[in-house]
Formats: sequence, C-alpha cells, structure tokens
Amino acid sequence: MNDNSKVLVGLLVGLAAGAALGMLFAPEKGTETRDRLSQSLKDLGDSIKDKAADEINNLSNLKDKVVSSVKTKLRQSEEEFVDDDLEHA
Repeated sequence: MNDNSKVLVGLLVGLAAGAALGMLFAPEKGTETRDRLSQSLKDLGDSIKDKAADEINNLSNLKDKVVSSVKTKLRQSEEEFVDDDLEHA
C-alpha cells in the first residue's frame, strides 16, 4: 500500500470515528447533526475527487515525460547503430 492510500484510509477512519463521536456528544438536534455530517461528507468527497484528479494529472505528465525520454533514447541508439554500420561498411 503506497503512502497516498495509507493517508486516504487514515482520513476515512478518522472521519468515521469523528462522526460517531460527534453524534454521541452533539448538543444539537439529530436532524441538524445529520445535515452537518452529510455536508461534511460531501465536502470530503469533493476534496478526494479533486486530489484524485490532481494525482491522475501528475501521473499523465509523468507518463508523457517517460515516453518522451524513451523515444529520445531510442533515436540516439538508432543513430549510433547507423553510424557504426556506416563505419564498418
């Protein structure tokens, strides 16, 4: 499990524990507490979606860099191979 997954799992466990404790000790009516909890969960979901989109973008950029680097190395190797063939011909 990578660090991002561990952080996400920890965040979700902490959220669940906080929600349970909040409901037990809340001085508000149940409906108000549920509404606030629902909004908090929606905000958390939005935050997770944003973070996931950022990570996907980062991975896409990394993929593009790796592909570009591999293509450059292949071109260099091909040029060296052609140069060696011309020298030995």
